[in-house]
Amino acid sequence: KRAAAKHLIERYYHQLTEGCGNEACTNEACGSSPGFQRMDNNAAAIKALELYKNNAKLCDPHPSKKGASSAFPENSAKGAHNFSACSNGKMNHKDLQPTREDFRDLNFLTEEKVYEILGLCSETEDYSPLIRVIGRVFSSAESLVQSFRKAKQHTKEELKSLQAKDEDKDEDEKETASGSSTAMEVEPEASASSGDGSSHGENNVQKFDPVEVSVDIEAVRRVYDRLLSNEKIEAAFLNALVYLSPNVECDLTYHNVYAADPNYLNVFIIVMENSNLHSPEYLEIALPQFCKAMSKLPLPALAKLAWLWSQYGADQIRRLVETFQQLITYTVISNEFSSENLVNEDDGVVAATKCLKIVYYANVLGGDLDTGHNEEEDDEPIPESSELTLQELLGEERRNKKGPRVDPLETELGIRASDCRKPLIPFEEFINEPLNEVLEMDKDYTFFKVETESKFSFMTCPFILNPVTKNLGLYYDNRIRMYSERRITALYSLVQGQQLNPYLRLKVRRDHVIDDALVRLEMIAMENPADLKKQLYVEFEGEQGVDEGGVSKEFFQLVVEEIFNPDIGMFTYDESTKLFWFNPSSFENEGQFTLIGIVLGLAIYNNCILDVHFPMVVYRKLMGKKGTFRDLADSHPVLYQSLKDLQEYEGNVEEDMMITFQISQTDLFGNPLMYDLKEGGDKIPVTNENRKDFVALYAEYMLNKSVEKQFKAFRRGFHMVTNESPLKYLFRPEEIELLICGSRNLDFQALEESTEYDGGYNKDSRIIKDFWETVHSFGQEQKRLFLQFTTGTDRAPVGGLGKLKMIIAKNGPDSDRLPTSHTCFNVLLLPEYSTKEKLRERLLKAITYAKGFGML
Repeated sequence: KRAAAKHLIERYYHQLTEGCGNEACTNEACGSSPGFQRMDNNAAAIKALELYKNNAKLCDPHPSKKGASSAFPENSAKGAHNFSACSNGKMNHKDLQPTREDFRDLNFLTEEKVYEILGLCSETEDYSPLIRVIGRVFSSAESLVQSFRKAKQHTKEELKSLQAKDEDKDEDEKETASGSSTAMEVEPEASASSGDGSSHGENNVQKFDPVEVSVDIEAVRRVYDRLLSNEKIEAAFLNALVYLSPNVECDLTYHNVYAADPNYLNVFIIVMENSNLHSPEYLEIALPQFCKAMSKLPLPALAKLAWLWSQYGADQIRRLVETFQQLITYTVISNEFSSENLVNEDDGVVAATKCLKIVYYANVLGGDLDTGHNEEEDDEPIPESSELTLQELLGEERRNKKGPRVDPLETELGIRASDCRKPLIPFEEFINEPLNEVLEMDKDYTFFKVETESKFSFMTCPFILNPVTKNLGLYYDNRIRMYSERRITALYSLVQGQQLNPYLRLKVRRDHVIDDALVRLEMIAMENPADLKKQLYVEFEGEQGVDEGGVSKEFFQLVVEEIFNPDIGMFTYDESTKLFWFNPSSFENEGQFTLIGIVLGLAIYNNCILDVHFPMVVYRKLMGKKGTFRDLADSHPVLYQSLKDLQEYEGNVEEDMMITFQISQTDLFGNPLMYDLKEGGDKIPVTNENRKDFVALYAEYMLNKSVEKQFKAFRRGFHMVTNESPLKYLFRPEEIELLICGSRNLDFQALEESTEYDGGYNKDSRIIKDFWETVHSFGQEQKRLFLQFTTGTDRAPVGGLGKLKMIIAKNGPDSDRLPTSHTCFNVLLLPEYSTKEKLRERLLKAITYAKGFGML
């Protein structure tokens, strides 16, 4: 009875809104009646209820409305009443039989059925039947799951089984089946009841297999291409999505529908093929709701979706990225987010970011992957702090016990972002700048550290953050750990009566900086590595400078200059690439390389930029990836070109080149060293068949085996400082290089725009205008000296010079004093020189002879 009542009310509603099609209709409650007063949809719905209660007259569809008969759904329920009609009085039982154009009982769509309905609508120029079918199917998850299934060729046994199932169905279901396309046989799981058998993909939903996806994606794309050009039909997709999303979200949240039927994923596959999702009308309500529903998918479903999308190609991936990015940008710009109104609390932005993560991993999976060639973990664990027991007593349990943070979806897929050599589209396209501008990073970091379900942190989706924002998150992490170590040290000194030592203090002689620093760091690394995580405090013996950051910067610069001096022999220098590489025949012990790793880690930990020049493969190796042949292009370009020529050589390699699997290297003194790439390599010739093995083994030796001891010690030192840091979680190898080395692009125009003034100066002061004209006229080397003098480093920070907050302060009237600086705070003290020439002369002298620290 309820179904019959619902059908009747719908018929009354469509009669009021669209009419029966008979222009001479005498039914006052019909939209086709000449005297009928038009009403809006809400009023029509209320009126339809009244007409149903009064058992009012119902019209039959006029012949001109053929093909639109689904607007007047016939009631096929048992015991239904016969209804009055203005054209022929009573309907007999034959009228209740569905005609070919009656799509009321159509519960799912196929490509052929869509084209059939579209053809009928085109004949009558009335698209309302198609609009209603789309509205009904695309607003129902059950209908979408069954729609657009792939064609399947059945065996005779399967056909017999299908016929047996058909015989069990009632008469209405038979009619539904006959109304669907006979040209296409759908899979058994397309039946309305999914409980009578498990789907093909149910047994192994975690590993992607194209057979598991039962939806015909190409058919869906063709249908969208045909239909989205019609504005009215497009509106039907939009309205259907608004109805669909809350129901899908409920199904996934409370009913665990994906576990019961993995084909439920078809809903998301079909909807996301709509190429208009990023258009403004979707961004207000429909897309945010759908993103929320998608974010509720269980982990195996997210992984399967990522695998599927990874097969799409760059253009489709870019479309998906643009869809979610458009929603995030639209929401950010439309709202005023602040520390009181956090963007982290906007459900639409959070859901879209979670969906973007699926596309991010699809982009990784679809790119050039190198899942092998992983560095082995250190044999011996990094020593724990001797204060660990006390920390546990104080509730300060160390986070590295849980191990480094890993994204669950990454684990489910069995890949890492660092495995991707070249993604389908550049990683930079996933960064959303408007979001980065409104993100309160201190709050976001708190949510990241606490790891609660109720608060979302964008640091869990680092692909959407730019390096500047991620660097800020890392800065908070480092500072909080420093304060934690300081607090623990203070409590420890109270309990055990030891001398308070809250800092990592290094007192060094400027002329013996390497010896003093490395001996001290070696002692700390052996006795208590946790002290490395204290804030660094450097003091140069005989100098009065107080370290608020600037002294540390100079210390790092001096250490790097010494360590990378080719005369010491720890690293080799390539004149053509201007890059350093580990010296395989270095006389230094492993401890020296460990200490260099510690220095590199300390620089990151203390937010200092280093002037180091490593090839990218070093940073990839630090992230756990071994070097391969393609890395030689960066680190050993001449060797790379030679091996590439060998691979591409079209002649007979064995006869023409006469090389074997034994290679020759030279040590520091120019003596040749022979190495067999294979056992008995000097007797194994390189041929056209085995040359790929030769190239791979050569690269393996050059980048990994020959420097294995040196690099393992270097990596161990680096991890002593960064093992608890979210560094590997947040940054890609190229971003770690930017983090350590800073930007090589010196944009002094951006520095001028971001500079602040104090002590009576402003941007319009004569001396300031002369100052910037002078600085802009400097050559590249002089600009680097100026940066070194003012900030303590000649590199730009992450994000460029515009992120450097420099202050120029007045330091008295005109005098012969040189300009001075506080490198800790990036402050330049500038006397008000009388002429531009004097300013230039004094400034050049100051930046050229700037060594050492004193008290002003």
